[in-house]
Amino acid sequence: MSEIRAVPTPGAPPLSEGVDECWIDFDGARMRYLRAGSGPPIILLHGLMGYSFSWRYVMPALAPLRTCYAPDMLGAGFSDRPKIDHSMRATALRLLKFVEGLKLDSFDLLGTSRGGAVAMSAAAECLKTGKPHIRSLILVAPVNPYSAHGRWLAPFAGTAVGSVIVRAVMERVPSLYPYWHGRMFGDAKKIPSDSLEGYKAPLAKPGLFEHALSIVKTWSADLRELEALLPTLASIPTMLMWGTDDPAVTFSSMEPLARHFPGAEKVVFRGVGHLPYEECAEEFNRALIRFLER
Repeated sequence: MSEIRAVPTPGAPPLSEGVDECWIDFDGARMRYLRAGSGPPIILLHGLMGYSFSWRYVMPALAPLRTCYAPDMLGAGFSDRPKIDHSMRATALRLLKFVEGLKLDSFDLLGTSRGGAVAMSAAAECLKTGKPHIRSLILVAPVNPYSAHGRWLAPFAGTAVGSVIVRAVMERVPSLYPYWHGRMFGDAKKIPSDSLEGYKAPLAKPGLFEHALSIVKTWSADLRELEALLPTLASIPTMLMWGTDDPAVTFSSMEPLARHFPGAEKVVFRGVGHLPYEECAEEFNRALIRFLER
């Protein structure tokens, strides 16, 4: 059951005109999501340490042709932070439960970074049952088995010792947050003025780092599972979008991933980092709209 909140959540970044903040009761917790536009539905999935804020430039651009749903997945953004299984498949199944709550029979699915891995897992689940129908996949620098990203750092952070070290560093050296945020961009001059504060906003709600650490605990197992399911996804119309200067999920992994998606459209952003929907928003939106209108 969903509700629209007339007054946005305290501490959350302001919303663009025409974007509504909504809530849905979900497995004993409350999940926040943003909704905008009209037409066939598209779901926008954020990455690790991201949330619906990531899509503040995408939603107004898509609103004339799509009904956009951008969730703060449980544990992230301003949603509740229950202690639940945050593995890739468990997150994908929660996404499909969210889709069921919205009563969607079909939708386009866009996922970035870790959200891209979740999107592929959700697509595989849909193909098993035949419903709901995923019209297309848009994968923006998705976490995948062919990138050096996460092969040692993420699994280490998921260990008992690693989690203590990471938590201590992030809590005691807050200056590292803007450093890592800035590294996600290929050109520091193109970092939107609201970006850092927007991503920092959910830190005021306790439990965000614990949520991130719970995700990396299953990172290696998730990558093995993802590699096994990739051959099942060939029938889904897909677009891959990547910045050549991505420091998080390497651009070199685009081609081996693309082999699992015959005929996939590939969009490359030269000199751009991990967040093309922010760093080159207009170019990103043009390519996305062209693909959706094909």
